[in-house]
Amino acid sequence: MNEQADGGYRDFQRWRPSVEVAFWVALYTLNAVFNGLVARIDNARTAAWEPWVWESSSALLILLLIPFVKAVERRWPFRFDTWRRSLPWHLLASVAFSLVHVAGMVGLRKLAYGMVDQHYRFGAWWPNFGYEYLKDIRSYFVIVAMICLSRLWLLRQRGEAKLLAAPDDGPPVEPVERPERFLVRKLGKEFLVAAREIEWLQAAGNYVNLRVRGRDYPLRSTMAAIETRLDPARFLRVHRGYFVNLDYLAEIEPLDTGDARLHLRDGAKIPCSRRYRAALRERYGQPAAVE
Repeated sequence: MNEQADGGYRDFQRWRPSVEVAFWVALYTLNAVFNGLVARIDNARTAAWEPWVWESSSALLILLLIPFVKAVERRWPFRFDTWRRSLPWHLLASVAFSLVHVAGMVGLRKLAYGMVDQHYRFGAWWPNFGYEYLKDIRSYFVIVAMICLSRLWLLRQRGEAKLLAAPDDGPPVEPVERPERFLVRKLGKEFLVAAREIEWLQAAGNYVNLRVRGRDYPLRSTMAAIETRLDPARFLRVHRGYFVNLDYLAEIEPLDTGDARLHLRDGAKIPCSRRYRAALRERYGQPAAVE
């Protein structure tokens, strides 16, 4: 493992929110400048300041709407295996995006024009909104595409795991149905992680995060699919979204709700729902409590 590169990635994670804001601001500032120059050329008879008001008001509203697009994409991830289910929701969200964008930029333009004792005319709402929506749906999906690309890049930097496939010729070196190792790719390098070193697993959409020595490695799988691959003598499901390696379990903290909180050796705390708590007690030779 390249520790210098890994350290650089950790540093980037600390600065990630600021970097993301700076990226979007720079992108739409440049877009507003270029569009403003084109609009100034196309509308030479207008006052010199008007094209800049048009473009800056549009860019500002889009910047304010980016958190909304990110929230929609988190709720309905736009990926190769989910885009068909997610597309209708994103199309609906693009209409809301456009309505807020158009209403907001028209309001800002009216305000700017009013400051110089002029009146801004948007024209008839319906045909003009249709024209604006054609532009806004493109902007909406450009933002979604940028979000997806950044996620793929971060997954590559953070590291991705996959199951070892059976070789083309000869018997597999280990049971493929219940692998003893996972192949991890990180920062352009590949290495093996022993299954026994996985401290816990967490569901994350279409991925399952493998927690290994303080790092998360997303495995493209579902919890139901990975459950059949785990050694039941070592791993136990403790929550709808969590498996824990019992070798790393340090403490079970009962909660008043009937659930529990699991403390692991690395200091992590994992929820244990009432549904799975009985199996955990029985694993350690304690009879399940009578409700």
